[in-house]
Amino acid sequence: MRYHISRSELQSRNDCVVLFLRRRVSMSTRSQLRFVQRVEQIGETDGSADRVAQVYRHSDGYPGSVLRDLTQLKALLDATRAERGPGYTAATFMFLDKLSTVDLYLDGDPERTIDAAQPADLLKPANMEHLDQPLFLLGHGVEDPNDGIHGDEEYLYVVELPTENPFDEPTEWTVKVSGRSAFPRWDGPTDEAFERANWQFHGSLEAALTELVRGEAVVK
Repeated sequence: MRYHISRSELQSRNDCVVLFLRRRVSMSTRSQLRFVQRVEQIGETDGSADRVAQVYRHSDGYPGSVLRDLTQLKALLDATRAERGPGYTAATFMFLDKLSTVDLYLDGDPERTIDAAQPADLLKPANMEHLDQPLFLLGHGVEDPNDGIHGDEEYLYVVELPTENPFDEPTEWTVKVSGRSAFPRWDGPTDEAFERANWQFHGSLEAALTELVRGEAVVK
């Protein structure tokens, strides 16, 4: 059976697609990121250790989204000379990600718009009582690296930060990317997911953006 779609109907559908894109609706592609910095130990126990901060991201965990967000994050930290190791970097990553979803609640839709004339208004519970689990209050978690992952993630990332003094000139970040079946999930040894992962990419953030995102349509 063939269906005829009128020009007005097609335009209406196109308008819906445009609206969907503008609202930057997140897709539940779960991921975990580790921000890692190697610290040289001097003393009785010579060697090295990792400083690690781990973040859970509930949506938009595919490389096209995560790598672009990391690139934006690094550019901002470089411009402001604000890079201070894994903990600070992970916190800023989550802050910027949450901040990017706020405009969804300021678009005039009566079902979700927050009455906010200034940023402080976003902190008033009375302005958000009509919302059900808003994205900017959920969607991220600070994880214990010793616990591994939940098991339903589709991508893992490791962001290796330079060991240089943070006040030195900015240097390149190195990233590792592992997707779907390349690490333990569900009933597997998820507490060792990062240690057992097969890294499909390991190189500079700039190279990752070029190699993994080429031709990928990112909706965010």
